[in-house]
Amino acid sequence: MIRFILHVLATALGFWIASKLMPHGVAVDGLGSLLAAGLLLGVANALVRPILVILTFPLTLLTLGLFLLVVNGVMVWLVTVFLHGIHIQDPWHAILTAIVISLTSWVASGAIGSAGLDRRR
Repeated sequence: MIRFILHVLATALGFWIASKLMPHGVAVDGLGSLLAAGLLLGVANALVRPILVILTFPLTLLTLGLFLLVVNGVMVWLVTVFLHGIHIQDPWHAILTAIVISLTSWVASGAIGSAGLDRRR
């Protein structure tokens, strides 16, 4: 459970960093919106993303995996459709936001794993 909470916080941090890096493309209304976006993106990634990955598998193979960036951007855009506290201007900003969130989550996973919170060890 603590790993899920830390992942939600890392995702919220990714949204916040994206809003600071792209102030004209990504807007965040507040801390509550960030936390809700992190939670909603986690749920969407668990439920919807696997279906999208399977449906777009041929295109992903054709582009040597680069189409997964578009799938991740769609997931971020889907969160903004249901959550009105995060505003993303266009699909390019959604894809860039997904990249920032992925990098933030990757760094946070490394920090969490090295801090001894990883149960697999």
